[in-house]
Amino acid sequence: MVKALGSSEEAVFLQHRLDDMNQRWSDLKAKSANIRAHLEASAERWSRLLGLLEELWRWICLKDEELAKQMPVGGDVPTLLQQQNHCTVVRSELKEREHLVISTLDQARMFLADQPIEGPGEPRKNPQPKTDLTPEEKARGLARAIRKQTGEVMERWERLKGHMGGWQSQVERALERLQELQSSMDQLDLRLTQAEEAKETWQPVGDLLIDSLQDHIDKTMTIREEIAPLRHDVRIVNDLSAELTPLDIQLSSTASRQLDQLNMRWKLLQVAVEDRLKLLQEAHRDFGPSSQHFLSTSVQLPWQRAVSQNKVPYYINHQTQTTCWDHPKMTELYQSLADLNGVRFSAYRTAMKIRRLQKALCFDLLDLSVAQSTFEQHKLTNNNQLLSVPEVINCLTSIYDGLEQEHKDLVNVPLCVDMCLNWLLNVYDTGRSGKIRVLSMKIGLLSLSKGHLEEKYKYLFRQVASAGDTCDQRQLGLLLHEAIQVPRQLGEVAAFGGSNIEPSVRSCFQHVTNKVELEPRQFVDWMRLEPQSMVWLPVLHRVAAAETAKHQAKCNICKECPIVGFRYRSLKHFNYDVCQCCFFSGRTAKGHKLNYPMVEYCTPTTSGEDMRDFTKVLKNKFRSKKYFAKHPRLGYLPVQTVLEGDNMET
Repeated sequence: MVKALGSSEEAVFLQHRLDDMNQRWSDLKAKSANIRAHLEASAERWSRLLGLLEELWRWICLKDEELAKQMPVGGDVPTLLQQQNHCTVVRSELKEREHLVISTLDQARMFLADQPIEGPGEPRKNPQPKTDLTPEEKARGLARAIRKQTGEVMERWERLKGHMGGWQSQVERALERLQELQSSMDQLDLRLTQAEEAKETWQPVGDLLIDSLQDHIDKTMTIREEIAPLRHDVRIVNDLSAELTPLDIQLSSTASRQLDQLNMRWKLLQVAVEDRLKLLQEAHRDFGPSSQHFLSTSVQLPWQRAVSQNKVPYYINHQTQTTCWDHPKMTELYQSLADLNGVRFSAYRTAMKIRRLQKALCFDLLDLSVAQSTFEQHKLTNNNQLLSVPEVINCLTSIYDGLEQEHKDLVNVPLCVDMCLNWLLNVYDTGRSGKIRVLSMKIGLLSLSKGHLEEKYKYLFRQVASAGDTCDQRQLGLLLHEAIQVPRQLGEVAAFGGSNIEPSVRSCFQHVTNKVELEPRQFVDWMRLEPQSMVWLPVLHRVAAAETAKHQAKCNICKECPIVGFRYRSLKHFNYDVCQCCFFSGRTAKGHKLNYPMVEYCTPTTSGEDMRDFTKVLKNKFRSKKYFAKHPRLGYLPVQTVLEGDNMET
């Protein structure tokens, strides 16, 4: 076209315009090439950014998955420690990655700030295959990918940090609670183990010595007191376990099993202690010192000792299929006392019966002081206290155990305890109520104990005396009432003024000119007069003293020589002696009558006594028979009574 125009101005102008357009096209092509090169360089850089974002997203997802795998909160300390350690590691990794995440997100925000904002749902026009995308389209696609990935990384990063913080707090709180629970369980386990080790040392109750039962009871009581605080420890452990439920903490099978075992061990330990204590107490009750089991050996077949509901013993004869309250030996003893019914004088008859009873019960070996110390040992200070049969047995066992140590061949403890208990019940509990007053037992035992007669009077007086060592009429009445039960049980009470002790009390206070209170010395002075209600007691001592006495004299009736026992010398005839057998049976020789005066000796005579008796015989030679009939000698201080008995003449 330019050539056609030639050299005209239009051709020049057209050529100029054409050159300008060529230049501009060249510039545009150069600029386009520069832009393409720049875009390609930027695309590579932002592609690396996108790759970094994707890598961070994958790493965050991985940590999120690891965190999810750690859940739920562990149910025991080892698991929680592992979870805590994992939290520490992840927390450290997050801290290390935090700078990279922040810087990467900042770069992404800087890139996205220069990019046009597309609508969230804006479709791309004229979609073309990926290979045909222009650099601009590629840049826009990269920007969209970076924007999307940036949002996801930011969201997942913040969520991971939040989850991590909450999870770590939950783990640490649970660990604190479970460590407290585990510490409490370990302490409880240690204490239970110590108690169980002590329990393992227990001997079977059946293998224990009877004397050691009380000691084992005390030890078991101590163990029960020592394990009592464990109840509080068990409650703490269970409370701590219950507090885990609101925290969504489920104990592991190991921890739960340990907790169940601790509760079971505590229950079993309690049951074991209570069962052992019960067995020991039953064994102590049935076989211990205060029991009656050891008394079962006091009888032999076909007899069997049994115990009633109120602990009173009775005896079964399996041969005759009968029962009785009296011990077989006691029955034999009572039957043997019938031999003494031929003794004419009741004071001697009663005293000889009591002496036989005293020896059968071995009270001829028991000192007054020992009996009194035993009462004090068992704290028998309240005279009105009612003792049960086991308490009486306990006291009697102490007495006879002491006697056995001194007289091994003479004292059979089970037999003596059973016999003495039988006698006390016969005297002071005829209705077999199973209760005996303290004062009754004291008076009964002291009356039959050995010792000086006047010392015995003082001991008896002391049992009823007030704090000032005096007693009034009521207290003296109590003493005499308890004492008179001894001959009453033998059927001899009538001869001693009957069961009414008031005349004897009046008699005593008349001898002290009717004073309000009686002193020990005055009581002894009155007892020296051998009052009718108590005359059997001094006669008992004379019977005991005469048992071994030998007199160098011959009985004028049976011709026994030497005379053994009591010797009775006539104060009417010279050289007239009678032995106790002839005297008690009322036998006389020719020319001698029962109302003639005689003197009794329970020990061999001295020369002074012989001279004194010679003088009396000489005086009596000049007295008539009517004088002796008119002045009979009484061997006791008579008192006016309601029930009169036969005279105890000597």
